[in-house]
Amino acid sequence: MASTTTAEQTAETGSSRDQREIDGFSAHAASWWDPTGPFAPLHRLNPTRIRILADLFAAHFSRPLGGTDPFAGLTLTDIGCGGGLVTEPFARLGFQVVGLDASPENIATAQVHSETSGLTIDYRVGAPEDADVLTGTFDSVVALEVVEHVSDIATFVDSLAERVGPNGVLVLSTINRTLKSMALAKVAAEYILRWVPAGTHTWSKFVKPSELTHHLRRLGFKVIAIHGMDYDLATGDWNRCDDVSVNYVLAAVRA
Repeated sequence: MASTTTAEQTAETGSSRDQREIDGFSAHAASWWDPTGPFAPLHRLNPTRIRILADLFAAHFSRPLGGTDPFAGLTLTDIGCGGGLVTEPFARLGFQVVGLDASPENIATAQVHSETSGLTIDYRVGAPEDADVLTGTFDSVVALEVVEHVSDIATFVDSLAERVGPNGVLVLSTINRTLKSMALAKVAAEYILRWVPAGTHTWSKFVKPSELTHHLRRLGFKVIAIHGMDYDLATGDWNRCDDVSVNYVLAAVRA
C-alpha cells in the first residue's frame, strides 16, 4: 500500500515550509504566466486583488493613484511570490519590490519574466523566517494565497510581522475555513470545475479571519480592513464584496 505524505510529515521544525506544497507548485513553475494553465484561477483573480491592495496602500500612505509611479519611494515584499503575478504590477506602480518564494523553480520563472518585461525586481529563494535571506523591514508586506499552504501559521505570521516597518502595512489574502469554502474552493474548484489540480488545497489548512486577527493582536497589530472576493459564474469575473465566507483580504498595522 502506498504511503500518504501529510503536511506534518513534510514540515520543517520551526519553519513555515511545507515541502509537499512547495513541490506541488514547483512542478508547474514553467506555467505561471500561462493564463489558461494551472494558474488560470489566479490570473482571473489578480486584477481584483491588485485593485484592493492598491486602494489600501493609497489610503494608508496618502498616495493618489492617478499618474505614474504613485508608490515611488516605498518598499514592498511579496512573500510566496510564485512567478511574479503580484510583484510585477506593484513594481510598475513604483514600489521597490523584493519577491520571496521557497521554490527555486518559481523564482527562476519570475526572474526571466521580469527581465523580459523590463522590470527591476529583487527575487530571492527562501522562507520569510530565513534571516539570512530576508533582512530589514518594508513599508508593505504582502502574502497572497499563501497562508493556506504553510505548515505553521504562527511561525509564518510572526516572520511577516517582523518585516513590517514603522507606519508599514501587512496584507494577507487567503481562504476562510467554512462549509461554503469546502463546497466552492475545494470540491467545486478541484473536482467539478477543474480550475486547479486535485489536491491543491487542504480544507483543514484554510484560516478563519478571527484566527489571523488573533495572531496579529498577539503581535501588537490591529486589523484595519477586511474585504471579501467572490466569483461571478455568469461573467467569469471576481468582485470585491462584503462576504468573507470564502476568499478574503485582510490588512493590519501596528497598534
